[in-house]
Amino acid sequence: MGRVILQAESISKMYRLGLVSTKTLSHDVNRWWHTVRGKEDPYLKIGETNDRTTKGSSDYVWALKDINFQIQAGDTVGIIGRNGAGKSTLLKILSRVTKPTTGEIKIKGRVASLLEVGTGFHPELTGRENIFLNGAILGMRKKEIQSKLDQIIDFSGVERYIDTPVKRYSSGMYVRLAFAVAAHLESEILIVDEVLAVGDAEFQKKCLGKMGEVTGKEGRTVLFVSHNMAAVQSLCNKSILMQYGQILHYDQTAAVIKTYLNSGIKEGENLIADLSSAHRSAGKYKAIKKAWVENGKGEIVSRIMMGNALTIKFEFEFPDTLSNILVGFGIENDMGTRVTSLNNEISGDGAFTAIKSGVASLNFPTPNFIEGTYFISLSIVSNQNEWIDYIEQAIQFTVEEADVYGSGKLISSSQGTVFMKGSVKISEAK
Repeated sequence: MGRVILQAESISKMYRLGLVSTKTLSHDVNRWWHTVRGKEDPYLKIGETNDRTTKGSSDYVWALKDINFQIQAGDTVGIIGRNGAGKSTLLKILSRVTKPTTGEIKIKGRVASLLEVGTGFHPELTGRENIFLNGAILGMRKKEIQSKLDQIIDFSGVERYIDTPVKRYSSGMYVRLAFAVAAHLESEILIVDEVLAVGDAEFQKKCLGKMGEVTGKEGRTVLFVSHNMAAVQSLCNKSILMQYGQILHYDQTAAVIKTYLNSGIKEGENLIADLSSAHRSAGKYKAIKKAWVENGKGEIVSRIMMGNALTIKFEFEFPDTLSNILVGFGIENDMGTRVTSLNNEISGDGAFTAIKSGVASLNFPTPNFIEGTYFISLSIVSNQNEWIDYIEQAIQFTVEEADVYGSGKLISSSQGTVFMKGSVKISEAK
């Protein structure tokens, strides 16, 4: 048993939907009266599980409910789960950005965190000044920060803009500098949310390599939220699976990922995903409202057979009419490997000339997906290459084995990325 560096004891977090605090005098007085009498907050009893797919009867929801775990020094722990599972809320509590409603966090050491683009940065200060600001917040002396400065700037790749106020940075530059600062300054615990999705593929690879280095060589503890199962599996020795604000499974990473992939939506559940309040990886509007998958008969499903027709759809709405927009679909397998990406420009269907609301669809008459679980990322981009909305791994579907050749035998091609129908023969040597 190693040294416990972080411990969560009965952590819960309650929110009132749509409001900050109760916003009603009667609720505030009721809470105060119970508190002075040493009794439990009455509204803690009526909070409901945070299942975003259903309409509840209470205005109070538990974003987290009774979270308990221990993390040992040097561990790299992945935190996975569907959008709205409570992952980011948990990281905010561990980073002390927000307080839990009930429970206690015990941390031994300094924490550096990268939760959202620009977290911890002052927009009016330059990149260089923000490096020193972040180091000071961690309790480092100016001399210590100065010794790391060149490494941070070099890793971030924003040297040309290091003396420019960060409010003029693009989201990608923000992420590059913020990760470089969090990874290089002296802290015992590094917390990284899925904000890395904003960066380009080369920088994401660089970040994953650095996180492997800080755990392997430096022995630091890392908490890593991601939808990329391949990254989680390669980087994390343990993982936590969250669902509806609770821990579903905490174990070795391979076992947790298996549980996650086997806990997908089943027939009979609500197969149309409400994405109005889903976490956005980028974008200026919450334009994507709903998404679903249809089979060749136009039925809404979560499962299809290998080789059967498949259509992916999402509903969107803008505040005003927009011109020349591109709608995109990215499909990844259960290990986070991108299988394909398509938008209406690549497919030759052209950009929408002027539209305020509608339904985007991607049709595969004869898809080549092998058996397994697939995740769909949805995007809307302007013709100036500006993100309008982007939801990573918004929905999922499952492909099941099928009699693809009509031979009476089910085909389960578990190896590879796609299924290619072909002919395999043996002939005698001449």
